[in-house]
This record gives sequence, structure tokens and C-alpha cells, in this order.
Amino acid sequence: MKLYSYWRSTTSLRLRAALNLKGLAHEIVPVDLVAGDQRSEAYRAVNPGQGVPALVLDDGTVLTQSMAILDYLETVHPQPPLLPQDPVARAHVKAAADQIALDIHPVNNLKVINRLRSMGHSQDEAVAWMNHWMTEGFTAFQALIRADTPFCFSDAPGLADLCLVGQLYNARRWGCDLAPFARLVEIDRRCQGIDAIARAMPEAQPDAT
Repeated sequence: MKLYSYWRSTTSLRLRAALNLKGLAHEIVPVDLVAGDQRSEAYRAVNPGQGVPALVLDDGTVLTQSMAILDYLETVHPQPPLLPQDPVARAHVKAAADQIALDIHPVNNLKVINRLRSMGHSQDEAVAWMNHWMTEGFTAFQALIRADTPFCFSDAPGLADLCLVGQLYNARRWGCDLAPFARLVEIDRRCQGIDAIARAMPEAQPDAT
């Protein structure tokens, strides 16, 4: 498989970590979002949405949107599981993951921030915007997860944990105050202590600069 990825992309990080945890061989194909590679004709043929990640399966099928790809991987390669089997428990995990994937990330991604700048907002205002939504989102996320498990919902990292690790990377990058989120920071520390997740982190990627 080929994973089109950008080293700092938190959505790509989710996929890299999941592929590593599930032991699925894949080749990283870097897409430089800052340079605009995602808008090239060649990449638009892969992903008309002009974003990352995109996963090309062995038969040439292209999958896009990180949460949809994660759902595919969980269905086809269920071990180790990222989601519980119990329907209620599964819904709780997906709700927490979506708190990051659907509420925080979409308003903080590169194209939104670039649009804010193009409308006359300063870099400081853009950073304040990102930190506002991260703080609100982390507050909700921390209330949604369990308080009595090493990871968000269990003794092993799952879908919510993979979303969290990427968003905390962004939070630190932009100076978000994490003092109110000690439980999230501790979960992130445990996650990064796992080799499969450590190998998915931005600085470990071939296109890291």
C-alpha cells in the first residue's frame, strides 16, 4: 500500500499510527502541503479533495479521508482492535474521536488558517483562533473519556488515542495551554512510549524538515 502523507499532518499521523499498530506494510509518499503539492494535477488525480492522507491499496483502489480509511482498516484488519465490539462502548469511543476529528481539526487545518490570513488576520490572531478551538475541544474530550484506564478507554490505545496524539502535537506547536489537561498529556506520553506510535510521529517521517 501507498500512504500519501505530510509529516506534520495530524490526519496523516492517525493513519501512520494505525498502519503501524496493525503491522500493515506501506510506503510513505510525501505530499508537501506548504509547497502546494496537493494542488498539482498529478495529486488531484489521486485525491480530488487535495488533502492528505490518501491510501492506495494493493489493487490500486484509492481511499481518502482519515476517518473513513481508519474505518476500512478496522473492518478489514480488525487486530489489534482500535474500537470495542460492544455497540454502546464503540459509540462512546467514536464520539470522543470525532470531538477531535470533526470539531477541532476542521477549523484549525492549514487551508482554514491560510484563508484567515488572506482575509487580513495576523499570525497572532490565527494562533489565538487555533488555541481557542483546541481548548474548547480538549475540555469536551477530557470529559468524554474514561478516568480509570491507562489510555482513553482501555488498557491499549484505540481510535480516540490516535486522534488525541496528533492534536496534542499541534497544541504544543502553537503554544496551547495544556495545564488543564493533565490526563490527556499523560495518555499522550503513554502512547508515544509505544514504538508503533513513536514511528508515526512527525519528526520520524522521511519528509520531516
